[in-house]
Amino acid sequence: MQIAVIKKDGEWAVLQDGEVLERGGSRSACIEAAEAIAFSAEARGARVELVIQDYLGELKTRISGLG
Repeated sequence: MQIAVIKKDGEWAVLQDGEVLERGGSRSACIEAAEAIAFSAEARGARVELVIQDYLGELKTRISGLG
């Protein structure tokens, strides 16, 4: 599963496997939501790739979970 926080069409958005779950919040609120989704998935044993875009547009990736 991939969870991403990126700037899309000028707004911060949370995506799961490419589908927008939330948009329009602050970057920090989107990161908080993405981390909560990732934590729940990891608790179920899923492998999670968490991708977060910084303010300069660079992507940072963290992979966790067992799946």
